[in-house]
Amino acid sequence: MQTYLKPALMLLLTMTLITGGLYPVLVTLVAQVVFPAQANGSLIIDKEGQAIGSTLIGQPFNQTRYFWGRPSATAPHPYNAAASGGSNLGPTNPALTEAVALRIQALQQLDPGNHAPVPVDLVTASASGLDPHISNAAAHYQIKRVAKARHLPESIVQELVNAHTENRQWLVLGESRVNVLALNLALDAYAQTTQP
Repeated sequence: MQTYLKPALMLLLTMTLITGGLYPVLVTLVAQVVFPAQANGSLIIDKEGQAIGSTLIGQPFNQTRYFWGRPSATAPHPYNAAASGGSNLGPTNPALTEAVALRIQALQQLDPGNHAPVPVDLVTASASGLDPHISNAAAHYQIKRVAKARHLPESIVQELVNAHTENRQWLVLGESRVNVLALNLALDAYAQTTQP
């Protein structure tokens, strides 16, 4: 038995050292050199050097002057990165149907002149509950409301949406999308530069 036990323990220790120590250190070092922003959470830093968010995790926006992201089903509060997860409600669940209807009603009450169909990603949560992006359709649906709330021409808001539209990943994966936090920060920056 000792003839098998000693090599097995040595293999266990060797593999633990390689996969539990050396490999993670190597990957961390390479990531810090090659992709430092991504390795550190893709944080957005303000002028004072404070982190105000991440391009990878959504944030709740509920003022009419901002673009809104997808609803979040995380608990105990929206976009809780420590509790990522969807609502797990199936498409035939009455609770999901009711929640979607209430979200559509709320969007239509905030923008009564907008008779366009409400894009599905504005009324349904993503699987993670943390999605920082919305579809182009969801961004375009909100342009009139945001422009009106900010007293800006729709063309300016449209330009900002276009400037913050990300193409398909590697030109083949997914669809083009808009990062809500980056777009809202650009709107605030534009407002600061145009104030008298």
